[in-house]
Amino acid sequence: MIKKEKEAVKVICQNKKARHDYELGDRYEAGLVLTGTEVKSLRLGKANLTDAYVSLHQGEAYLTGLHISPYPWAHFGNHEPLRRRKLLLHRQELKKLYGRLNEHGYSLIPLRLYFKEGLAKAELALARGKKKHDKRQALKEADAKREMARVLRETHK
Repeated sequence: MIKKEKEAVKVICQNKKARHDYELGDRYEAGLVLTGTEVKSLRLGKANLTDAYVSLHQGEAYLTGLHISPYPWAHFGNHEPLRRRKLLLHRQELKKLYGRLNEHGYSLIPLRLYFKEGLAKAELALARGKKKHDKRQALKEADAKREMARVLRETHK
């Protein structure tokens, strides 16, 4: 039998704002429970993670605030764009996350949605919100790095 080559990861959308607003910690990969029209809409790249977050209820994780646009060619049975979607995580991961979220004041936020081997996945990160002065400091450091890289490029020419 010929083994099928593993499919590359196809990124649907990213939460770029999260890297600016939060200090990111541990990362997790979770599957998504979706309907058919949601999957079709995701394959078209019609999703927005900007205001999304993960909440834990009764020992299960749910992704709230993820906007998946309605599938344009579905005449009936289309999904609700902002519905709460269940995440698939291992029980040990859920217990660990529950403890960290309650104890340390962390939030669990999605960083990106992608297809891996044909299945929709979400990359999640434990995050702690940055203060305004922390954001300014991060921007200053990024500017300084860019400036140093520019100077190095010019001296090597």
